[in-house]
Amino acid sequence: MRSTNAPEALAALRARLALPVVVAPMFLVSGPELVLAACRSGVIGAFPAPNARTLEILDQWMGRISRELGSVAPGGTSPAPWAQNLVAHSSYERLDGELELVDRYRPPLVITALGSPRAALEVVHGYGGIVIADVNSVQHARKAAAAGVDGLALVCAGAGGHTGRMSPFAFVAEVREFFDGLIIVAGGIGNGRGIHAAEQLGADLVSMGTRFIVAEESLAVAEYKRMVVAADCEDLVLTSAFSGADAYYLRQSIERAGYDPASLTPKPGMDLTGAQAKIRAWKDVWSAGQGVGQVSAIEPLALIVARLRREYEAARAA
Repeated sequence: MRSTNAPEALAALRARLALPVVVAPMFLVSGPELVLAACRSGVIGAFPAPNARTLEILDQWMGRISRELGSVAPGGTSPAPWAQNLVAHSSYERLDGELELVDRYRPPLVITALGSPRAALEVVHGYGGIVIADVNSVQHARKAAAAGVDGLALVCAGAGGHTGRMSPFAFVAEVREFFDGLIIVAGGIGNGRGIHAAEQLGADLVSMGTRFIVAEESLAVAEYKRMVVAADCEDLVLTSAFSGADAYYLRQSIERAGYDPASLTPKPGMDLTGAQAKIRAWKDVWSAGQGVGQVSAIEPLALIVARLRREYEAARAA
């Protein structure tokens, strides 16, 4: 299946990046500062629209990112493109308003999650943007590809936040049988060697979240960042109790919020009606993926990217 913008627009996108990385849009972690720092460091920055509590705040955030990335940095270096992440679940009540802002500010990429990408396609393709759908199964990948997306973000086993169940080895190979567009791999990638390995599987980019929770520019509170630095995979709890979808959370944050990790009650499915109130209720239960054991310090995003780039180049040379 041939994607709408393949291959020219997708090749042009890759050419703008210093490293084939998307700084994943993370719940209550990604905001304007993280996006701007990412793009200025040569990787794609993204944030979930619900992180802005109101449409007015979202308007301000998108406007700021659009303005500041629209100018060339000193020295003539152009920033990498940015991405807006939209929740496409049928129960999410703000999608129409968020799409109006997408049409106004025209982010180069839009990443849809937790539902069909169809609502975004007409708007984003109308101004020449790229639509990428988050998917965690081959079935969902087929549906998104048939809808006409330009890219698929394959959420594999080990991804933080809403996770997947498939190995990237199997997931990428099967999706490449029917889709020739942009493929992003997410799940447990924490260093430059992992980025290069994902390319060898057939991916174009990787999405890295946990590695950037601890960036100084992230919205994560200091205790969350310290908890990520101290944690390893043994500290992760997989549950659907908080959002209705399987996700990994830090055990210490669950206990700190007053829950027993051993007795969480799974939710049967997602319901994002009144999403902002529910987001506030979840704000102290913190997520991380299986790359958490590779995080060792709180530091500026630019330093994290520089280290990843050195590791990536070393892996390619080897």
